[in-house]
Amino acid sequence: MADVNRGNRPLSPHLQIYRPQLNSITSILTRITGNALLLGCLLIVWWFLAAATSPEYFAFADWLLTSFIGDLIMLGSLWALWYHLLAGVRHLIWDNAIGLDLASADKLSWAVIGGSLFLTLFTVAIV
Repeated sequence: MADVNRGNRPLSPHLQIYRPQLNSITSILTRITGNALLLGCLLIVWWFLAAATSPEYFAFADWLLTSFIGDLIMLGSLWALWYHLLAGVRHLIWDNAIGLDLASADKLSWAVIGGSLFLTLFTVAIV
């Protein structure tokens, strides 16, 4: 028998009642950082190509990448690199069926977030 109330019910999960979980946010952020790393790599390749093209073009590319905006982009790329690496390690741990319960998964998620911030600041302090 057909459900007559089907059109009146919200789709699952409904955005008004669904609360994002830490693991879902970190999973989405892993995908975002992967794409951001691609864009950062394209900027570095552009910098190398500019160096191979002409001194004037390299001066422009170098100016852009060493400007305040370029520094922010490279800092974001550095954080994305550490975040994506630690999230990959977290998935390797999960692939071995370790830490799959909710409490352990939340601890691993916080470890990825905190670890990526710490390693970014540590790398900036060293360099």
